[in-house]
Amino acid sequence: MLFHFIFRSISTHTKPYLNPHFRYNGMFSFTTSTFSPSSNQYSFTRNYLINSCGLSPKSALLVSKDLDLSKSLNKPDSVLEFFKNQGFTDSQVSKLISRHPKVLLTDIENTLLPRFNSLKSLGFSSKDIAAIVTVAPKGLLRKRPKETVLPCVSYLRSVLGSDDKVICAIKRHPLILTYDLKVYGAENIRFLLEQGVPEENIAFTLAHQPRTFLTSVDRFKKIVENVKEMGFNPSKTRFLLAIQAVRGMSRSTWDNKLELYKKWGLSEDDIFLAFERCPGFMMASVDKISGILDFLVNTMGWEKSLIVQWPIVMCFSLEKRIIPRCLLYQYLGEKGLTEKDDFCFNKWLMYTENKFLKFVVKRYEDEGPELLKLYQKHLDEANRSTTSTPRKTDLI
Repeated sequence: MLFHFIFRSISTHTKPYLNPHFRYNGMFSFTTSTFSPSSNQYSFTRNYLINSCGLSPKSALLVSKDLDLSKSLNKPDSVLEFFKNQGFTDSQVSKLISRHPKVLLTDIENTLLPRFNSLKSLGFSSKDIAAIVTVAPKGLLRKRPKETVLPCVSYLRSVLGSDDKVICAIKRHPLILTYDLKVYGAENIRFLLEQGVPEENIAFTLAHQPRTFLTSVDRFKKIVENVKEMGFNPSKTRFLLAIQAVRGMSRSTWDNKLELYKKWGLSEDDIFLAFERCPGFMMASVDKISGILDFLVNTMGWEKSLIVQWPIVMCFSLEKRIIPRCLLYQYLGEKGLTEKDDFCFNKWLMYTENKFLKFVVKRYEDEGPELLKLYQKHLDEANRSTTSTPRKTDLI
């Protein structure tokens, strides 16, 4: 079938790296055939990582095997103070150290400061820089800015035009600063232009979903060709959304989602039609798909045709939008204020929060105050419920 065909020859699996010196002895238990540290040296380092950097005992044990802080605390203390002064939270420092522990031995004046200054010069706030560096500390702090940050920014500027869009792209996917975009981005973008994809569509996707382009040229070309074979028009915005969806998951994940939709009664043609209308239909996680379908079908009584007609529903938050609004509609129906076929998807689910509240208060003026209280109750209850889908009787 077509949906299985699109993943032919698109391999996203790589062999995991296994350290030959490690043996696994059960949950959270590791031994090594070559690891025989000085007990004082590694005990000191491990305790420092736990007490000063906020690492868990397990993480500290793994990190300390390649790190010796026992010779001098001046540098690690200074590095931690530097990050604190740069606006890093305790949680960010902990994550950064666990991902790049040797940063504790880095020279501040000659290494850290120039890299932070290069990011500040681009217009990033201290909060932005902390978030970016926490995600990709090795790529950003080990190499000089002229080797990573500056070439990346230069290329992004050439495509996006404005620094605001460049900052947007980096904040959306900080790891982009560690890529050679002339190898990844440029070739893939050139191929899209050859297929007739408008420049403005490419620029918008690069600014808001830069990860779409960050894959090998060969794999990217196969994805593009398969999306074309599915019937997507390169000149339309949904073409790039479909590429983003296919590029973002493995074949096994894609197949699992197909089977899940089929279990809920959708045919492969239904799934393809829904995906064609809204590529985000296949981008929701398996858990999110299950939760939304369970609520809409079992609580709201939706037919599968409505799912296919409005596939964008899979892009909405179950807890923050779907449950509170649908149960409010159901409540009005029980009071005889709505008809069975009076559900307008655009108003009840597509409206922004402010617009939705104005719509409800204006349309049901006499019930306004009571409806707003009930809506807030639904919202609070749904947000507290993380393990199961609320039933109508639980919330009304």
